[in-house]
Amino acid sequence: MSIASGDFWGGDPHATLARLRADDPVHWDEAGQVWGVTRYNDVRAVSTDPDTFSSAGGIRPDSGPTPMMIDMDDPDHLRRRKLVNRGFTPRRVRDQEARITEVVDRLVDGFCEAGAADMVGDFAAWLPLVMIGDALGVATEDHPTLLRWSDDLMRGQGQSDPELVAGMLGAFEAYTSYIGDVIDDRARCPRDDLMSVLVHAEVDGDRLSHDEVVYESLLILIGGDETTRHVITGGLYQLLCDPDRWDRLAADRNLVPGAVEESLRWVSPIKNMARTASRDVELAGSRIAAGQKLLLLYPSANRDGDQFPDPDAFDLARTPNEHVAFGFGPHFCLGAALARLEVRVAYERLLDRLPDLHLAEDAEPTRRPANFVSGYESMPVAFTPTAAIGA
Repeated sequence: MSIASGDFWGGDPHATLARLRADDPVHWDEAGQVWGVTRYNDVRAVSTDPDTFSSAGGIRPDSGPTPMMIDMDDPDHLRRRKLVNRGFTPRRVRDQEARITEVVDRLVDGFCEAGAADMVGDFAAWLPLVMIGDALGVATEDHPTLLRWSDDLMRGQGQSDPELVAGMLGAFEAYTSYIGDVIDDRARCPRDDLMSVLVHAEVDGDRLSHDEVVYESLLILIGGDETTRHVITGGLYQLLCDPDRWDRLAADRNLVPGAVEESLRWVSPIKNMARTASRDVELAGSRIAAGQKLLLLYPSANRDGDQFPDPDAFDLARTPNEHVAFGFGPHFCLGAALARLEVRVAYERLLDRLPDLHLAEDAEPTRRPANFVSGYESMPVAFTPTAAIGA
């Protein structure tokens, strides 16, 4: 099965990735017409050499570039990043903790009296969506629509099903129309939100155009919503499938930051990004021709035994844990600090409010068959019913 297909990532890819790391670390995927980079050091090397391995050809294996900064090299990428970065300053991220806690408690209030929930549909899908929706100026009553657009945009990645592809295109058109009105409003009447920052940001005389704000806001939606939800659920599954881990976290909250980092390593929600070779080059013994694409396989790099001792163990106390779940190099994720904060608060409040949380079923949940951002589609859990706190 092609490493560029959604079905590959919808199953358990790790046996195949382990074999490739051992025997074919830079693997030519004939079906996808792309090279798969599987080892940690090679992923980092490619990520830090944009002159040889360019992002400007597009970060997806099967399509060309979009007008987003993720599909740019410096200096264009750096110019755009400086402007967007105005919305992700350390102060702006720190100031979000109270709101994140409020959202988590409101979500838990919605199911805590029932004694059962789906941690994807009732919780993890909503937390980052609400935070991103607030930041982008999406009205609260439109959050369900935003979630549907986000899901439809990701479900079609790496799939040939005409219905999924049509849903992806329809979501893109609907989102761009909707957010265009928000941008126009913030241009006239700025507020204390990320969208206003993007619309009015200026660095060295540069500002984002209307269309640039549309595309960068879409990147923020995809990067901030879909990824964090999968880290929460994928990490939570590992914490609950061995009840001792959940009990250890409850007894020692100093372990929570480590649990967050291990969840990021373990889940690696962004499965891959592509780079295009600007010249003929050799990498780990493979001869790559100019113009060919390479896929940086982050889940594989994050299970590389040369970097992570006992890589197939979920270790709450793993240190160091220099994973590449947020990428590496010039395109390191702008929202990394916010994602870490959301996952940490989610774990802490679940520990506080649902101390006997446990999996409702033994089988591992099914994964979404998508080749870009993927994770669990549902996760039934149970717990002792408890009263809502009126968040």
